[in-house]
Amino acid sequence: MDRERADGQLAQIAETVGLARRLGTRVWLRGGWAMDFFLGEQTRDHEDVDWFVPAADAAALAAGLDALGYRPLAGSPPEQQFDVVRDGLESGFALVDLAPDGRVLVAGGPWAGTAWPAGLLDGPPGRLGALVCPIVAPAAQIEIKRMMPVWDPRRPRRAKDAEDVARLRRGLGQPGLG
Repeated sequence: MDRERADGQLAQIAETVGLARRLGTRVWLRGGWAMDFFLGEQTRDHEDVDWFVPAADAAALAAGLDALGYRPLAGSPPEQQFDVVRDGLESGFALVDLAPDGRVLVAGGPWAGTAWPAGLLDGPPGRLGALVCPIVAPAAQIEIKRMMPVWDPRRPRRAKDAEDVARLRRGLGQPGLG
């Protein structure tokens, strides 16, 4: 594994959690790093760091990241996600709406108002070494990784997603399920 890259990403995860806390907002790791924080160990290299953030807090978080030297990346529809880079390391922040009834909804784009899996943001924080971070609930992450190619056929199933699902299931005590 690329230890230098991982150390840089972990430092940025800690910095982002600290910034969100200072701003009074919340962020949740999603994707591969969320899995690793759930399992308590780094399992593979990660291309980037993926997050969820409430849409209502996105502008303040983006401004805070800008003040810390992160620069915006073009590409993602701004009503759905904003992406930043610093020191060659990318982070993406998918926007969610938090409904009064507790559901977590897609904030913008063609799927705006669609509910994410139940319990998405209800899990306990994850830990990797001394670093503690809010994460997407593992069962919801499994559902997302399994269903994304069904929900959006333009996004084919990737080998790393199948491997992540198997790791998460083992971590939840569900070995042998695919």
